[in-house]
Amino acid sequence: SRCGASLSPGTLCLAAALNGLLSFGFLAAAIGTDYWYLIHVDGAERNGSSARDGEELSSHSGLWRLCEGKEGWGSLACSLPAGSAVPCHLLDMHRAFMILLPLSLILIIFGWICGIVGSLAQISWLLLFTGCYFLLGALLTLSGTSTYICYSKAAFIETVRMFDQQRFDRVHITFGWSLALAWLSFGTEGLAGILLLLAAQGFRLKLDAHSADI
Repeated sequence: SRCGASLSPGTLCLAAALNGLLSFGFLAAAIGTDYWYLIHVDGAERNGSSARDGEELSSHSGLWRLCEGKEGWGSLACSLPAGSAVPCHLLDMHRAFMILLPLSLILIIFGWICGIVGSLAQISWLLLFTGCYFLLGALLTLSGTSTYICYSKAAFIETVRMFDQQRFDRVHITFGWSLALAWLSFGTEGLAGILLLLAAQGFRLKLDAHSADI
């Protein structure tokens, strides 16, 4: 591409390294925080309850745990009503994103190391491998994040099915900034992979030109 041709392979490798660091930071922050899924319950003065009661019923959750109200923490796996039979597909989706997202975080670390070695040694095949490696990691991040979204929606539908629909008239569901960080990690991880592929092409062309001069 014109952009890749106008930048030196070293500059592309540096940009890829920075994007790799950003991707790791975004995903680590996303996994470690508890604002993936937000449930807000409006205060219902009509039913004699106050807005404070609505705040106490509101909750937010991360990958690992659920916060109900302001101080009540519990396991995310127990977010469905106690005693309910959790459908197998929900359990499968829960296991999937609990594996995919931490695995993607680990892959970023090894990919970043390979990218640094490849750029310092100017090994085009190693940079090509690392670029594909980063793109695979981005695909895992995308898969894990998408699975979490599907799981959250399916779990809410299952909860509504178990109870009266009127109980959820004042309930508003949104996804929080932790999920946005995961999406940013996906974007920067994929960009790092593309930059490494361009750098590999640049080093290969540079080597071919040097061989032709000889």
